[in-house]
Amino acid sequence: MNQPDIVLYTASTMNGWKPVIFLEEAGIDYELVPIDFSKKEQKAPDYMQLNPNGRIPTIVDRSNADFAVFESGAILWYLAEKYALFLSDDPNERSETLQWLMFQMGGIGPMMGQAMYFQRIAAQNGEDNPFAIQRYVDESRRLLEVLDTRLQGRDYLVGEAYSIADMATYPWARSYYWAKVDVSGLPHLQAWFDRIDSRKATQRALTIPKAVPAFFGKGDVDAMLKENAARFKSDVKR
Repeated sequence: MNQPDIVLYTASTMNGWKPVIFLEEAGIDYELVPIDFSKKEQKAPDYMQLNPNGRIPTIVDRSNADFAVFESGAILWYLAEKYALFLSDDPNERSETLQWLMFQMGGIGPMMGQAMYFQRIAAQNGEDNPFAIQRYVDESRRLLEVLDTRLQGRDYLVGEAYSIADMATYPWARSYYWAKVDVSGLPHLQAWFDRIDSRKATQRALTIPKAVPAFFGKGDVDAMLKENAARFKSDVKR
């Protein structure tokens, strides 16, 4: 029995879902290796040989001499080039795709991630910092407004088709609830959410390795809040 080319090490986070979305949308067979944060598997020596940053996700391409790729945006670009999917052949559209991918990696991810951290982790562990919270929430809102403007008159971020720029941005932007960022008055962003919400493969990806509906304001939010805060308690109390 042939093994899949791609081995994916990941967990159910906004970054962790990005390559899952690609692989599920592309219908590509892959081997999934869930990473358990509670066991600090992302810091295991063998894993850090693949990803020296000790974070998720990471892929290994067996068909390319076990070549390892870390950083979620780099993984999406690698997969898009390998399979010639979700990335235009047109040089200008490829550049635009890279620009919006970097916009997510350098802006939306870090800002919304900090908004989540200070509200959902630090504050829950007695480290309430209103200034930091307001700064990151406000900047996250501004970045979502940039997305809303970009999406006016278009279905997706680049060109006419769903691309890796959308795949990278969607899990973060769609989790505005967890970041406590108001998205009212952003109709083009909301329409984009609705469009991607209807994509069965993308929604299936958000259940792998497991679903975390609390990120999107569904399910047992209180339980997830406690679990999430407890996981990082030692970091906050150093």
